[in-house]
Amino acid sequence: MFAKKKQPPIKSLIAQGSRIEGHFIFTDGLRVDGEVKGDVRANPDHPSILVISETAVVNGAVYADHVIINGSIQGPVFAHELLELQPKARIEGDVHYKALEMHQGATITGQLRPMTGLEEKPMLKLAANGN
Repeated sequence: MFAKKKQPPIKSLIAQGSRIEGHFIFTDGLRVDGEVKGDVRANPDHPSILVISETAVVNGAVYADHVIINGSIQGPVFAHELLELQPKARIEGDVHYKALEMHQGATITGQLRPMTGLEEKPMLKLAANGN
């Protein structure tokens, strides 16, 4: 369904038992197992992946291209490409995504808001129209 792009490597870790207070900006990939009080943002100039594990808690906004959540987020989520919500994902805030994969058990208290842009191509192309 989706073209497989090479994922950036996960180069950073916020370990379980660690707590960061303040905004966190990363490049490439980040895995959060601990706690963040502040926004977590990927560098917009590079492809990015963000993994929020089962033990993670984020109180702030989350921004990345590919976001995988199995923990808790209190704040809005912005997935510019793909958002994957695992069974233990808990989100309190609006969710903005281009593509969404949601497993049974994940919960969202907020609105789902698909991202649309003028540069996007149609998702389906009919074979009958010959293009």
